[in-house]
Amino acid sequence: MSVTPAHLRRFRPFALLAVVAALAATLLSSPASAGGSAAAAGSLPCDLYAAGGTPCVAAHSTTRALYSAYNGRLYQVRRASDGSTRDIGALSAGGYADAAAQDSFCAGTSCLITVIYDQSARGNHLTQAPPGGFQGPAAGGYDNLAEASAAPVTVGGHKAYGVFVAPGTGYRDNSTNGIATGDQPEGMYALLDGTHYNGGCCFDYGNAETNSRDNGNGTMETIYFGNIKVWGYGTGNGPWVMADLENGLFSGVNPGYNANDPSVSHRFLTAVVKGGPNHWAIRAGNAQSGGLSTYYDGPRPNASGYNPMKKEGAIILGIGGDNSNSSAGTFYEGVMTSGYPSATTENAVQANVNAAGYTTSAVAGAPTPGARVSLRATTSCCTNSYLRHNSADNNAVIAAVSASSTSADKAAATWTVRPGLGDASCVSFESVDKPGQYLRHYDLRLRVDTLDNGALSRLDATFCPQAGHNGQGVSLRAANYPSDFVRHYNYGAYVASHGGTHDWDSTTAWADDTSWAVTSPWA
Repeated sequence: MSVTPAHLRRFRPFALLAVVAALAATLLSSPASAGGSAAAAGSLPCDLYAAGGTPCVAAHSTTRALYSAYNGRLYQVRRASDGSTRDIGALSAGGYADAAAQDSFCAGTSCLITVIYDQSARGNHLTQAPPGGFQGPAAGGYDNLAEASAAPVTVGGHKAYGVFVAPGTGYRDNSTNGIATGDQPEGMYALLDGTHYNGGCCFDYGNAETNSRDNGNGTMETIYFGNIKVWGYGTGNGPWVMADLENGLFSGVNPGYNANDPSVSHRFLTAVVKGGPNHWAIRAGNAQSGGLSTYYDGPRPNASGYNPMKKEGAIILGIGGDNSNSSAGTFYEGVMTSGYPSATTENAVQANVNAAGYTTSAVAGAPTPGARVSLRATTSCCTNSYLRHNSADNNAVIAAVSASSTSADKAAATWTVRPGLGDASCVSFESVDKPGQYLRHYDLRLRVDTLDNGALSRLDATFCPQAGHNGQGVSLRAANYPSDFVRHYNYGAYVASHGGTHDWDSTTAWADDTSWAVTSPWA
């Protein structure tokens, strides 16, 4: 069946009136009360896309329902302690995620997000991405899964969690239903953390190859967010919202630089890409307030292979079409549509996103870059012990420190907090008495070391604070091992999973041993 581009379609007044009515309902609604109901009937993103004649064919969110009638599963988590899983649903039809169910299920252990369910009823669920042109770091070459508590957020006054993508993490569905193929028109939006990004390839959400490999120009169409400049870029230093069309990140009609695509800095970012026959666009805006700006709207890129497009219809999150997986980002919600959405529809969706009330949710007691801190163990045996480097070698250990300790021992147990060397949304710990050396894991053992400029060593020295597993202080997740946390074991220090194959993965006292009080510095 041939498909006519949206900009050539005959005017449809009833569809437009439906969108306007839905927009009015969105603007009049307010964030939910404690009951968890998010919206009036017909006012959530996929209701609005349907009213505009471009219905959702995939709808993913770990924070809320995207249809006013949806009361099903949002995502699934798997806990480390026993490998069991639990689906996390909405509190009510059209409501917010039941974060309390996750907190209860994952208490005292860690959980990974195993499935992000498709709310559209087409079954386009996102699961652990398989190997492709690039291997992932998990067993069998699969990508890592995201730690379920890594991206706390508040939406509509309710606690929820996003999907924290560290390098090596990725989700995919290579066998989809209803996603655009070939040159068929489609639209998509994603709500992202606009401060969590890097220059790795490629933090994408959208339409990709069905065999996880690079099948040539024009075989994918996704939203990209980050500050890589290899294929394309806009003004400033980034990050930019661009379109990943395979073998090219496009910020406008030309490969490389396009002046109309600005750097963006919103904490919560709405990013839009849409495309049809020889027509595509980029739009973006602040997800907390205001409308969408159009950064590009015009013909397909001025390069071979992108007109007509050859889209294949898989869905990816956090990776490139060929499973390139060195990117970072955080995803809260997003959809893909059948047909090329109008600006009126997208503006209505943006108004609803504004009304949803996304706000930050800080981890209490988390160390702040620039501060000097000491890290005290919270296990009952060791509450006067602090994480420090060993005087005999460069390994990290815990040892007692007190007011009567030597100045050398106090300095060895003191750290300067830096922005994460491998992910700036996390932290790194520079040794106070060995300036220029950092706490890092090597073969899962923690030590203090001078780093090279390689991406691996910088990730090994990066730790992401989360609420303490035992309810005290913080737990420090290894940036490149989503289920491994800084732990003391027999006075040594490691990154440890809950019940893994090593001695230091022991389940005994795991929650206590992985929880640290961030205290005033000893030096």
